[in-house]
Amino acid sequence: MARSKTREEKLFAAAVLKRSFALRGEQHRDGFKFVYDGVLRDLGIEEAEVDAYLAAHAAEVDAAIGRHRP
Repeated sequence: MARSKTREEKLFAAAVLKRSFALRGEQHRDGFKFVYDGVLRDLGIEEAEVDAYLAAHAAEVDAAIGRHRP
């Protein structure tokens, strides 16, 4: 049986998803919103929590997707 993800792992995963779509300019497309809202619901987290996590951990999120902020 797989172990449950920690809250931090859930926030990191959602932040990577959100940042990946934002870099492609697709964060406002219907497909993204549908998938992203489902991910948030499944993980039991709110978008505001992801935004706060992303603001505090931007470098780690960017590194995870192979991008470095200037």
